[in-house]
Amino acid sequence: MCGRYTIITPGPALEQQFDAALTDASFGPSYNVAPSQRMPIITNLAPHDIQAVQWGLIPGWVKDVKQAPKPINARAETLPEKPSFRQLLQRRRCLVLADSFYEWQQTQRGKIPHRILRADERPFAFAGLWDEWTDRETGEVVPTYTIITTEPNALMARLHNRMPVILPDRAAELAWLDNSTTAAEHQALLRPLPDGLLKEYAVTTLVNSPAHNDPAVLQPAAA
Repeated sequence: MCGRYTIITPGPALEQQFDAALTDASFGPSYNVAPSQRMPIITNLAPHDIQAVQWGLIPGWVKDVKQAPKPINARAETLPEKPSFRQLLQRRRCLVLADSFYEWQQTQRGKIPHRILRADERPFAFAGLWDEWTDRETGEVVPTYTIITTEPNALMARLHNRMPVILPDRAAELAWLDNSTTAAEHQALLRPLPDGLLKEYAVTTLVNSPAHNDPAVLQPAAA
């Protein structure tokens, strides 16, 4: 799964890399992104805009938002089998902008958090799905997103049995957003990142609490 990540790359660098303009200045660097927070994404309907959207999917058909589950992840393998996800795969895809993520390795000493990032330390995009929920009482429209996960590559298999789908290059990012691409072609993009493109290191348990959102959470754990 993917339950925490970082996005600390400055806005201008994100704009340049993803060929999109920031349309919302409400978010700044986040060293410990947690569900329910509003974070930058790029949707297939606005591929040149970087928008701040809430993490934790609320499908448009939900009636009772308080009782509804708000999935932060969606399994790539079962997207075509679930009607709500299948429809979003066809019509509402997004890039979730990040520059690293965290995973907890189960060991005899307990769970050890690790930070995983690209070997070149460049920002990247998770493949995601998004939707809009409308409050029937106030008319407020609430956009939300979820991050797609898949089987782990060799590096991630040492830490966990799942990993987020990281689109490997600009061509894959554009293909994921492309509305003319078929559902089967979109599904084919949802695979583990090739080996050799990631690196990782153990961090301290500061990251366990979303209240810790500063550079200290990036520091390596003592050996």
